[in-house]
Amino acid sequence: MFRKSLLISLASLLAFFQLASALAQETQFVDTAKTLETAEAFLWAAGSGDMEKLQVLMADDFVWHNEGDASIPWIGKWDSKGKVLDTFLPRFSAGLKVTSWSTDYSFVNGEQAVFMGTMSAILNESSVDTGTFSWAVRVHVEDGKVKSWNWFEDSFAVSKAYHAKQ
Repeated sequence: MFRKSLLISLASLLAFFQLASALAQETQFVDTAKTLETAEAFLWAAGSGDMEKLQVLMADDFVWHNEGDASIPWIGKWDSKGKVLDTFLPRFSAGLKVTSWSTDYSFVNGEQAVFMGTMSAILNESSVDTGTFSWAVRVHVEDGKVKSWNWFEDSFAVSKAYHAKQ
């Protein structure tokens, strides 16, 4: 009798956890098409220099993170909308000129979108071309706003071109 009661209790508990898990997943539904749409709009605005669109799409607690050589003025973590707009973007635009750009792949999973492609740039400080290199960016979208942008590039190519002697 005890064994039967224990089995019934365990089965009930298991059913409860499965139901709770299903309800939690249902309430956390994320429109991945909207995530991709918002992330693509942000990528386009960043690439075209549309500052108004960037401001509209950025969450107030937005974080922009560029991996790479910390001696380059625009590399690092920029942890607010104001710092990105007032410090990072002016440094970045003064630092290099993009000469080619392609977005070759994109995919989305929930609130995360990822884009990958190739680019090249000329560093204004040295006038040296980076050559073509790969890049990737992970974009976190929440409630129609971009919360974070985590940029990955061939930081060696950028650093080498930035520090080149003329």
